[in-house]
Amino acid sequence: MRLLLIGSAILAALAAEAAGVGAQAPAATAIPRTRDGKPDLSGIWQAMNTAAWDIQDHSAQKGVPAGRGVVEGNEIPYQPAALAKKKENYENRATADPETKCFLPGVPRITYMPFPFQIVQFPDQITVLYEYVHATRYIYTNGTEHPKGHIDWWMGDSRGRWEGDTLVVDLIHFIDQTWFDRAGNFHSDALHEVERYTLIDRDHINYEVTIEDPKVFTRPWKMSMVLYRHTEKNFQLLDYECYGFDFEKYYPYPGN
Repeated sequence: MRLLLIGSAILAALAAEAAGVGAQAPAATAIPRTRDGKPDLSGIWQAMNTAAWDIQDHSAQKGVPAGRGVVEGNEIPYQPAALAKKKENYENRATADPETKCFLPGVPRITYMPFPFQIVQFPDQITVLYEYVHATRYIYTNGTEHPKGHIDWWMGDSRGRWEGDTLVVDLIHFIDQTWFDRAGNFHSDALHEVERYTLIDRDHINYEVTIEDPKVFTRPWKMSMVLYRHTEKNFQLLDYECYGFDFEKYYPYPGN
């Protein structure tokens, strides 16, 4: 009987140890980190939503899939005159949307366009390479400040810092010629954004961006979504040079 009790105790201990190993399993899927301990955002990512067409809830239309919005509360706090401009943009979206002219789409729109992008992370800088028109963006994490004065940049100026495990990016210096989506949601050159990138696990980033523009909106507002890592074998950024499809129209070959 004593041997049976000892054997049962050993089996119970082994079972408890096995359970403990199982309880620690999430550690095996902990977020990847760089040598300096920061979360490693490196990889190829993509948003899987319909925000590029409309950042708010919307029904299907010809060429536009139905989708749930990414705006917190599904409300964009436009000033009255700006709301009228947004409606005008919507009515003329087929030709007025800057993206239809192959302009750089700006931030955050380029993040949720239906194209992947690659993050390459260094200690003092994060480089983002976009498949769309080969756009490149630099997020400086070396403590430097935004350059002085207002500068009209399509992608703004990005300065990042770490708050715990979240990369926080402050953006200013925007041109006023980009939209948030094809539905005509827009901003002015007073746009100020704060992005937050938080790894949920190895293959998912929680992305948030707070929008502030006193010329257009009555208060700051927020968008949020999940970014998904591409894990397919040999996946890579390919080529999408928007201008190339209309190149002959703008620069006809002599003799044609």
